[in-house]
Amino acid sequence: MSKDVKSVIDEFYSSVNMTAKELKSWLETKESKSVGQKEGDDESIGHKSGRHIVELLQNKKDDYTDDEISHMKKVISYIHRHSAQQPDGDIEHTHWRYSLMNWGHDPLK
Repeated sequence: MSKDVKSVIDEFYSSVNMTAKELKSWLETKESKSVGQKEGDDESIGHKSGRHIVELLQNKKDDYTDDEISHMKKVISYIHRHSAQQPDGDIEHTHWRYSLMNWGHDPLK
């Protein structure tokens, strides 16, 4: 495994702070399904990403494909970019938090 790939995996695991079980349960909620951009179907981009993240979290760290590493980079980028847009006040029941949680990051953890 190259140093660059290892650094992507490490950053992915430090950015995604929900377990596969937590994320899978979250994705079943109406709050999870209520947020995000949709591309022609009923499921948002973030929700689809969340399902993919569950799979990534269940893989062994040495078994990632190039496509999975690419998705990890996308996840890291989204979490960093969206985290920088934190609204003022209580964030517990905000679409902002729900969107981040769809991408595997709970800002309240």
